[in-house]
Amino acid sequence: MSPFAIQLINGFIESDLEQEDKNAFQALQQLGAIEEVEGLWKLKSIYRVGRLYVNKEGRGFVEAQTEDQRDLVVEADDMGSANPGDDVVVKRIIARRGRASAKVQLVIRKAHVFQIVYTNRNASNIFEILNIKTGLPTHAVMEGMDLKAFKIGTVMKVDSQTDKVLEVFGHLADPKVDEKISLALYNRADAFEEDCLNQAKEVESEVTASQHPNRVDLSHLDFCTIDPVTAKDFDDAIYFDKKEFTLYVAIADVSHYVDYFSPIDQEAKRRGFTTYFPHKSFPMLPRELSENICSLKPHVDRLAFVAKIELDETTLLPLKEEFFEAIIHSKRRFNYDEIDVIIETNGTHVEKEHERRILDYLLPLQKVTERLRKKRLGQGFDFRSEEIKLTIDANHELLKTQIETGTPSHSLIEECMLLANQASAKRFEYGIFRVHLPPQLSKIEELLEELSAIGLFVSNYEDSPSLMRAIQKEAQEMGIASEVDAMIIKSLKQANYAANNDGHFGLGFSHYSHFTSPIRRYSDLILHRLIKSQLNDDKEQNEYLLRNIEPLCARVSELERESTKAEWDFRDRKLARWAEKHIGEEFKAHVIEVDENAKAVLEAEIKGVTVNLRGENVMLFDNIIVRIDEVSIAMAKIQGEFVAKCEKEVMEL
Repeated sequence: MSPFAIQLINGFIESDLEQEDKNAFQALQQLGAIEEVEGLWKLKSIYRVGRLYVNKEGRGFVEAQTEDQRDLVVEADDMGSANPGDDVVVKRIIARRGRASAKVQLVIRKAHVFQIVYTNRNASNIFEILNIKTGLPTHAVMEGMDLKAFKIGTVMKVDSQTDKVLEVFGHLADPKVDEKISLALYNRADAFEEDCLNQAKEVESEVTASQHPNRVDLSHLDFCTIDPVTAKDFDDAIYFDKKEFTLYVAIADVSHYVDYFSPIDQEAKRRGFTTYFPHKSFPMLPRELSENICSLKPHVDRLAFVAKIELDETTLLPLKEEFFEAIIHSKRRFNYDEIDVIIETNGTHVEKEHERRILDYLLPLQKVTERLRKKRLGQGFDFRSEEIKLTIDANHELLKTQIETGTPSHSLIEECMLLANQASAKRFEYGIFRVHLPPQLSKIEELLEELSAIGLFVSNYEDSPSLMRAIQKEAQEMGIASEVDAMIIKSLKQANYAANNDGHFGLGFSHYSHFTSPIRRYSDLILHRLIKSQLNDDKEQNEYLLRNIEPLCARVSELERESTKAEWDFRDRKLARWAEKHIGEEFKAHVIEVDENAKAVLEAEIKGVTVNLRGENVMLFDNIIVRIDEVSIAMAKIQGEFVAKCEKEVMEL
């Protein structure tokens, strides 16, 4: 549900509205669908807001929002201009045959503002325009231009309402068009608007400590950063006081530079997250901030928002947790590979004095984080999900892939960030939490049924966590741990942001939020502002944030999904281009899904290539031979033909 829909249900002040929702607000006023009650605008009781779902028979419905409501049926004649997936305001009408019915009054958010299409000729040589997402025929017009004049495979952006071509992206034969397609499909932006860039250029280029007398000066402490070797924006730095057994997690103080309602803030709220493609990032903030003044670079003063956590040396439980604004001066920028070598060699090769000082606390801290991880996994889970890293060349052709796995350096930083994220969440009963709900009973039953088909049975368990651990133990013994972990992840609900704290099942935490990455996540910026309003006793700011926290949570949850989908879509397009060059070739593969949507992952030099299977007689995790049969570059789909099961002699070929 859209943020505005949530505001209509909960009530809102007109000044809280986003610019994009003001026309809908005025239209609802004219309809008489909303009323002001105790200073808050709300929908009148005879109206409801929700997403319009349409079944195969063409009948629509809007879901109930509370337990005492019923779903409202919307007949085809009562849908007006609404389409499936749109957020609509409906008005209840006299029940038909006892069903609670309604009529669409206003579309407050279109599900599809535009389409990405391409020109094609079908098997009968008939010219057509196809929707790149669905593969179905659609319409497009271009003033003064016959679209048949374009080369077959031309990609365009089309207005869903008018069918007018808004932009020509290029041609499917050009790998560089993939970037434009993936960004547009999931509404991700590249360039910033002029007002946003102008504001970014006005931001200070360096920190002058004397201008921030009220901040805690931590510039004397030997903070360091640990990030990927390719990182350009450094969100977090750490320091560990061995004597006091106290961890300092310093986070880029983005909220100091990004004012409420400013052009940069509005754009960051629209983007929500930085999107990462193999060759390029598409940042939430202008690079003047994300890669410069906000970034915790080494050897320069930087403003930070610090979580200071004193731990019990025996139990590792937090004894005291503080948050405050500070100035830090990172002494060293490490990458993960460097830290892994240092951990492996105990830092024996490090000679520089300032690096020796850092290692004096970093190596003991690494031992602490090992203990923290072991303790955490007693309550939470370690799902073995393999991340495939793609490398592409200047022409956007796929060069290679590699599997990235967690290392001791990753774990060191992760445990420090988890402590800070938990500490931030414990400050609130109502705010912004990172929530991961336990699995539904129906999903558990489906999972157990699938696992039984491959001979994995679990009978002794008390609850969801113990069941998951029992499944993981059996899978480990059968040598299919990573494959089964992927199935478990699929059975779980997706983590999201919520105003009420329902805990984090996967991590095993009662309280959890996202505090540590405000450069690349708007959710963290919201949390920083909330904590600061608390620390500064700023009631007006606090009330504004909490009044709008539910729509903000809905917004960032949706934007996170869109950002992730764009990253996956780009990856799939590159893998499809590789597969197109290997049509007709046979590969070993292992089955990861069965039944109607059978899929197998190829065992090839390029990792992570998933093919849709034709052919039957395959079982989950079977090792098989697959022939790449057909590839759709437009839809990034690979079709494979089942050839044979792998016998021992075949496997040795």
